[in-house]
Amino acid sequence: MATGSVYAGRRVCLTTLHGKERVLARPFFHGLGAELVVCGCDTDQLGTFSGEIERAADPLSTCVRKAALGLEASGLRLGLASEGSFGPHPAVPFLPAGQEVLVFLDQERQLTVVEQLLDLRTTFSSRTLEPADLTTAGLSNWLQRVQFPSHALMARPAPPGGGPCIKGIRTAAALEDAIRRCAAGSADGAVQLETDMRAHCNPTRMASIRRLGFQLVRRLRQQCQACGSPGWGRTEIIAGLPCRSCGRATPLVAQERLGCSSCGHTEIMPRRDGRREADPMHCPWCNP
Repeated sequence: MATGSVYAGRRVCLTTLHGKERVLARPFFHGLGAELVVCGCDTDQLGTFSGEIERAADPLSTCVRKAALGLEASGLRLGLASEGSFGPHPAVPFLPAGQEVLVFLDQERQLTVVEQLLDLRTTFSSRTLEPADLTTAGLSNWLQRVQFPSHALMARPAPPGGGPCIKGIRTAAALEDAIRRCAAGSADGAVQLETDMRAHCNPTRMASIRRLGFQLVRRLRQQCQACGSPGWGRTEIIAGLPCRSCGRATPLVAQERLGCSSCGHTEIMPRRDGRREADPMHCPWCNP
């Protein structure tokens, strides 16, 4: 167990319905000396991946609210929650990406610490089966790409609207049955298959949450030099690394801002790898 942590021996409420304690308990115990206590309150009220309940707020606000729900239900003063969203990469739209958010609440210090991870290692994908091809025969390449059956699927009538949404599909037999049932509930007989992105159904996403958990723990071990509060870390990346050829700013990261979530103290530091110039290939002037 970690020593020297302000959270050593403390209990932290993890709000989850999807087994995230399996990847977060270890970094919190060994890195902070803290014990995670699972609160399985109804987080589906904040939105579901299946779309049956729309998420009303952005992922960060939803994650903060999720952690607060756990504190309200458990009576503990330290809370933890994660939230994920999936879609096209913001800079490279043809690539799928996962955005993971992890929020730590410390009510005693009035502290909210946020860590985020944009991960290209995701199985997020969907596939529509037309009425003339409602079999798994032509799905082998797609199923292999989304790592079925180790990663679960969802099925629903296409276009979405009426009929069942079947989640947690993990076997070939269950997939064939889901396709049949959803086709029967579709106005034109088409079926939409999607990866089930709930953490307990997607080992790749669970691994992303684990990496982010270690990232958050490292941050909680860092104290602000101005006020001593835990949670000192990066709050912003600043683009503009100068081109080696022409000296103009490029889109690459030049600096990062470190900050305290408690007192607001910040410092600007050069990028961590020590790089001071960008290759001209990244310059919009030298390589338009």
